[in-house]
Amino acid sequence: MEYPPEYSSDSPLLFLKESADNSYFYTRIESEYLYWDKVKYLVPKEESVNLWKDIKLIRRLNFKKIYINNKFKLEANYGINDFLQQKLHYLDFNFGVGIQKEQLLSDIDKHRYLTNSLMEESIFSSMIEGATTTRIKAKEMLRKGKKPINKSEQMILNNYKTIQYISENKNNDITKERLFEIHKLVTENTLEVENVGVFRTSDDVKVMNQITGEIVHNPPVFIQLEHLMDSFCVFFNENPKENFIHPIVKASILHFLIGYIHPFVDGNGRTARALFYWYLLKNGYWLTEYLSISRVILKSKTQYEKAYLHTEIDEMDLSYFIHYQVKVLTQAFEDLKEYISSKKKEENQFSKFLKLPNINDRQAQILFWVEENPNRFFTVKEIENIFKITNQTARTDIEELVALEYLKKISINKKSFNYWKGSKFDKTFL
Repeated sequence: MEYPPEYSSDSPLLFLKESADNSYFYTRIESEYLYWDKVKYLVPKEESVNLWKDIKLIRRLNFKKIYINNKFKLEANYGINDFLQQKLHYLDFNFGVGIQKEQLLSDIDKHRYLTNSLMEESIFSSMIEGATTTRIKAKEMLRKGKKPINKSEQMILNNYKTIQYISENKNNDITKERLFEIHKLVTENTLEVENVGVFRTSDDVKVMNQITGEIVHNPPVFIQLEHLMDSFCVFFNENPKENFIHPIVKASILHFLIGYIHPFVDGNGRTARALFYWYLLKNGYWLTEYLSISRVILKSKTQYEKAYLHTEIDEMDLSYFIHYQVKVLTQAFEDLKEYISSKKKEENQFSKFLKLPNINDRQAQILFWVEENPNRFFTVKEIENIFKITNQTARTDIEELVALEYLKKISINKKSFNYWKGSKFDKTFL
């Protein structure tokens, strides 16, 4: 990783002056909060250092200092420029008060989109950490409640359970005990038992560049972890008016801190993303639950890693990581809108099933899925998981479709059945 040039905080502006160039370069650099490795190529080599020094001077004037733990001097800086303010306003409007859940999503949509987003987030968060499987196989495992057959599937199932746990506990404060519970959930059956749900007890853990094998970060020593994580919990739970931090900014800082402190032997990345998700839900950003944030991160994994490194290298300037996370949330929201748009186009096909006598919304959805994929089969457990209903309700829904011969029931063993397209389906709907 290339380190930026040194500069003096009391030096005058050397490159950015009152000119058209000033506006162009400032906008180009600060709108994306570029690091030195990009800034140096914007102007001729002999001028690049002066441009960087000017940018650093402007950034420093905008810095706010945050103190996470005074005893071990864990502190950092961040700045919110006009470009970030605009992006935060956009997210505030669209994730909170701007669009009400009932206006954006119907009841049946909420079940469908929420289930899909939970699965997507679980799958892609695992893939960031090296899980190897296909989305089709992973979703089938989650929908049908199958047991994972390898570590990758176990990681995905763990993330799925973790997100469900967070959704149920989103209004609670964080404690070390809840941190341990999150870690237990994300690492179940993938880590030695003695390392599950406890802080690391050695300094053997290093953050490596996966390609070069280079050590890119040495976390704080393990004897500091109890104090640091106590401070982390206080920082998570408190946001006083006199030192207020915008919730999306703070969620990003919390995400960074888990990666930086690296309190666990393994599972730090999954824990960090889970807590990012938790903090946004806790602070009213309900739409977060419908997004696949990790899918965007996976597509930009190099940028994700660089956001960590640039922050640590450049004066613990968290702005790099905050800008990246805001970009991720914005893209995840755009992806959701595109997904909803595509599903809305299917409504005409879906509506014909809703018009059937004595067919409820869930049953109409099942029939729609059969039409989409005639080779797809269902289980009672899958219906229970998808619609968040009781086993008995799921069984009633699907058995009624069997009685109408829209589905047929195939025995697997004495207790289990699969449900496939029935004899009357094509005669009725094709």
